[in-house]
Amino acid sequence: MNKFLKVICDNLFSVRKKKDWTCTYTYITVLGFKKIVKPKYMILYAQRFKREFSIEEKKYILEYQFNRRMGYIPDIDNPKTFNEKLQWLKLYYHNPLITKCVDKLLAKDYVSSKIGAEHVVPLIRVYDSPKDIIFSELPDSFVLKTNWGCGNNIIVRDKQKINIKETIALLSKWMTKKKNHYYLSFEWGYKNISPKIICEQYVGELGNNLTCYKFFCFNSNPFLIQAVFDDKTEKETINYYDLNWNRLDIRQNFPNNNSIVPAPKTLKKMIEISKKLSEDFPYFVRVDLYEVNDHVLFSEFTFYSDNGMTMFHPEEWDFKLGNMISLPVNKE
Repeated sequence: MNKFLKVICDNLFSVRKKKDWTCTYTYITVLGFKKIVKPKYMILYAQRFKREFSIEEKKYILEYQFNRRMGYIPDIDNPKTFNEKLQWLKLYYHNPLITKCVDKLLAKDYVSSKIGAEHVVPLIRVYDSPKDIIFSELPDSFVLKTNWGCGNNIIVRDKQKINIKETIALLSKWMTKKKNHYYLSFEWGYKNISPKIICEQYVGELGNNLTCYKFFCFNSNPFLIQAVFDDKTEKETINYYDLNWNRLDIRQNFPNNNSIVPAPKTLKKMIEISKKLSEDFPYFVRVDLYEVNDHVLFSEFTFYSDNGMTMFHPEEWDFKLGNMISLPVNKE
């Protein structure tokens, strides 16, 4: 029976290049009993927490995920587009500095050393476990987050109103490997991060849906700005601008903002900061910044923007930005 099921799974694997490559179950009947055969992708993906995958296994999973999102199989070993080249960087570019910079705790020291501590949100405490948090020692307002996830933030404006039990449960969930981006789609920088909980100073303005200015940097130079309005809300919109704040004809996974949006007052400073913070990265990095009371605050580094699996409209931008990434000849 096991050998028979293996043959079925191997056959599913062999047709993965087809455009209609799906994640549906296959049913077979053996001796009158209906059996469910999981697709190769699901069988393999379920093992990601238990063992190290080979490059070919990772590539297969990335091809599958990419096809589901983008509608075609990426040519990872001969990439042309921006999205394809980010998959290449996941698999083959393993600069230890990336790990430091995507770690929201270690990045604070790195950014402080590059542009000054005044551009970093002050740290209050660091914890190895949610159970280590002594809430009575914390100020009335603060922010809790994990150092290896995205959007894993708890903004506490009034400590008296916090549900401690629910907060600990949520942080515990965020500390599991399921919330590590490496295990979602092999974003390599996250793989070797030691999970921590960070308690930061509450900066009131950051809780007011500020615009996030995300600088796409190629060859250690900023090129364009992805401006995210009402980030992580139902009203979220995104525009793209060149460095002179001329709006570009680009749309990705959120609608454009049709308002005439003035340039941030600190645009020149933001460009200087993004150039400084990207100078150690020769291929691509996205530097995310905020403007708070005419002052620039660092948000985060992103080396695999939108996981490298988000379509550009018009499509030519995927190729144009891809042309700006000159990948190394040798794989690390």
